[in-house]
Amino acid sequence: MRTYIISALAILMLAIGMFMLPNLAQHTPYIDSEQQGLDEQLTIHFSHVVAENTPKGRTALYFKELVEEKSGGQIHVELYPNGMLYNDENEMAALQRNDVQMIAPTYSKISNDVPEWSVLDLPFLFKDEAEIERVLHGAVGEELLETLEAKGMKGLGFWQNGFKQMIAKESPLLSPADFNDKQMRTMSSSILEMQAKLLGATPQDVSFDAVNTLLEQDGIDIQENTLSNIYSKSFYKKEPYITLSNHGILGYGVLMNKSFWDGLSAESKGIIAASMEQASAWNERMARKMNEDDYEKMVAYGTYFHALSAQEKARWQKTLQPLYDDFHTQSYHKILTDIEQQVH
Repeated sequence: MRTYIISALAILMLAIGMFMLPNLAQHTPYIDSEQQGLDEQLTIHFSHVVAENTPKGRTALYFKELVEEKSGGQIHVELYPNGMLYNDENEMAALQRNDVQMIAPTYSKISNDVPEWSVLDLPFLFKDEAEIERVLHGAVGEELLETLEAKGMKGLGFWQNGFKQMIAKESPLLSPADFNDKQMRTMSSSILEMQAKLLGATPQDVSFDAVNTLLEQDGIDIQENTLSNIYSKSFYKKEPYITLSNHGILGYGVLMNKSFWDGLSAESKGIIAASMEQASAWNERMARKMNEDDYEKMVAYGTYFHALSAQEKARWQKTLQPLYDDFHTQSYHKILTDIEQQVH
């Protein structure tokens, strides 16, 4: 009888161990010490807020494919698009807690934690994509990425969505006077809120995933966004007047939790960095193509487009000049000076 009881206990303990093992693995997926190399399976949870058929969504998928291919499947990237886990209001805090390991917030969102990044929200800062790439691939880009570390984040690179356009429900926005008394959706950014006010609109800080709901409730009249986002979210069906202003840029800092990054092996870091470089170069080409293609689709749909003339653009720039005057009074104004020396 005693032998039977001991044997039964041994079998019970073995069964409990087998049950607990997968649960233990579930709660400890992020260990990758310098000595382990790629011996351990590694999972990176990557949350973002846009659709998969957008420049960021497609680049995230391409990055995932590159990492998994280069690591032979030892590093797995789990994607959560469309705000499945977090929206653009709470994803930064989730990253800092390591609830997710990667996010790709807009420059505007990052600027709420790191004000140097707000320089990228200034209107008419860049003339074309070539200027954006030259600046962000150089010393200014490196400086911006370095500013993140004090906030517990590792900057991996920059992804582009394209130039922003103005979009309206009732009539095209041709001059600052057309913004008067309008409710304008903005991202959470002091510069973008001030931009709306200078144009004569009332800013409405609304997360990206809530824009369509607010449009249906007539809560906003106008907004700014890229052609690919306007098309993918069908904003053009509710706001059919698009001004091709190219007044600002929409891009994303690709961020990783710094503690998570610091715990990776040199080999894992190398795979992630190489995949990021390759995905970022692909993103720049693909984003331009998507915006061009989506423009053609909206033209075919019957959307009204107006391209700002040189004279109209000059009036917008004059109205928005106080944004530059204010930025030059900030303690971090040197980053704007560095950009201006490269693009003007």
